[in-house]
Amino acid sequence: MKKTLNMHEISRRHALGLIVAAGSVVVTGVPALADGAAVAAKIKGLTGGKSVGEGAIELDLPEIAENGNAVKVAFSIDNPMTADNYVKTVHVMADGNPTPEVASFNFTPAMGACSASTRMRLAKTQNIIVLAEMSDGSFKQAQSIVKVTIGGCGG
Repeated sequence: MKKTLNMHEISRRHALGLIVAAGSVVVTGVPALADGAAVAAKIKGLTGGKSVGEGAIELDLPEIAENGNAVKVAFSIDNPMTADNYVKTVHVMADGNPTPEVASFNFTPAMGACSASTRMRLAKTQNIIVLAEMSDGSFKQAQSIVKVTIGGCGG
């Protein structure tokens, strides 16, 4: 038994309206990605414009992530973690994600050490930046590039 398909004619105006509607769904459904300027603005907001030092932060990131769906991000900061000298907060940021800040970790001297690990989704090759706020109000930063071969955000 052969089935027949009934085709309905639509006007050009109706077809154009459908195309415009579909296009607006696609455009509004795609989030904008952060960039280096967005990360710099976020760091400036967190630090209040104070200078940011380097060192003491050890990053454990893959150089190449074969799949961006769950990339391991770990850090440790060599600091005494005493009542007068400890790491207060650590912010993890990525310059290619929809929002620059991915995670924040709070620490106290009672923890004895400053380290954490998480997984994040990376859509493309990008910089991972770790910003640490110390108890004396100073800041330290480390960064590394993770090359993503298969995007984790739908790519």
